Amino acid sequence: MSSILCIDPKSLPYEGKQISGQFPPSFFQLEDTDPIRPTGPMEFELVALKDGKNVNITGSLRAPFSLECGRCTERFDYEVDISDYDLEIEIEKDEMIDLTEALREDILLALPSYPRCEDGNISPRSCPAEGRFESPVGPVASEIEEPATPDKAVWNVLDQLKKQ
Repeated sequence: MSSILCIDPKSLPYEGKQISGQFPPSFFQLEDTDPIRPTGPMEFELVALKDGKNVNITGSLRAPFSLECGRCTERFDYEVDISDYDLEIEIEKDEMIDLTEALREDILLALPSYPRCEDGNISPRSCPAEGRFESPVGPVASEIEEPATPDKAVWNVLDQLKKQ
């Protein structure tokens, strides 16, 4: 993606290397039809430090998104803010390390798996569909009577369901 996110372990100073900046929403390479939409730049402030056979990356990541609520399908704003970012990468044959994929993946994984309006951390709101899908449709298994003989168990359960 960018040379700023590429680290050469051989030339990494003992005291580490400061890496900071921002990338446009296109950094995430998401389709226009994706329910996750970046709405602003991804900002980062990182320090890369060589530790034996590893490079440790610490710092902070921030990125704003527009997510689709899984309940009402309306959009809401959410910001990923990872202030204690920590990544350890093994050095393989002193090859260049590109942080692009790791940063992209870690930010996207920090988003809620099943987003709801109430998850929004920029403009909190209640979901308009709250409570609409909570009542059971039919009888609960514990409400169905057990028949005296197991042979008729299936038919008795079906008969009970028809009565309701």
